[in-house]
Amino acid sequence: MQSSTTPAALAPALDPIPDLDGINAPLWDGLKQGRLHYQACACGHAWLPPRALCPQCLGTDWAWREASGHGEIVSWVVYHVAYHPSFKDKLPYNVAIVELKEGPRLITNILAPNETLSIGAPVQLAVDTTLATPLAQFRLKP
Repeated sequence: MQSSTTPAALAPALDPIPDLDGINAPLWDGLKQGRLHYQACACGHAWLPPRALCPQCLGTDWAWREASGHGEIVSWVVYHVAYHPSFKDKLPYNVAIVELKEGPRLITNILAPNETLSIGAPVQLAVDTTLATPLAQFRLKP
């Protein structure tokens, strides 16, 4: 008996979608508008990804702030294996840690040839709003 459904192995791969909640919604809502937001605490610490408590002092006196979009590469790796089906056609791709001018670090990727990346290289935010879930990506600054 044949199945009328498409086997999972032949189904189109979908991009991973984050779990939205009351804490991280402002991050994803901002990205839909092409802006990156981070959390900043009264103690002076700023961070990403979103969380309910400040990771520095465990305080709850924090607010969302808009990032300038400027930062620099702290580290990166180039993947030659796709650990999710939606990344298969993007091989090889980089995964980088970028430190924003305001201090928070985030895991992202750099929209540049992998061989042009270097630690300390200045980058500029480039939000991809064409995806179902917009992503904060970066370009090398000239």
